[in-house]
Amino acid sequence: MVRQAKIYFQELFAGVLTEGDAGYTFVYTKEYLETSNPKVISLTLPLTEQPYHSKVLFPFFDGLIPEGWLLEIGEKHWKLNPRDRFELLINLCRDTIGAVSVYPMEEEKYD
Repeated sequence: MVRQAKIYFQELFAGVLTEGDAGYTFVYTKEYLETSNPKVISLTLPLTEQPYHSKVLFPFFDGLIPEGWLLEIGEKHWKLNPRDRFELLINLCRDTIGAVSVYPMEEEKYD
């Protein structure tokens, strides 16, 4: 099963994160790279057209997942699996403190 998420930097659609059988892939969108002043979403993911691959969820994205009481709310009220880091990411990281937000691929950002 393949799952995907849209990655936004501030208000711009910056890339796509994919979870598949072989691990994770992140790729910046061509449109984002062609903006007048694109910013990296993480120092560990420099701007490039080449996809990044990892067998585990990239530490940057894993670090966006909340801890403590907010994580408990997600687990209890939305019945999220605490061991499914991708599910936690796409459900709990739409409105993060920083400039990066994550949305499930099938959803539009401003529903």
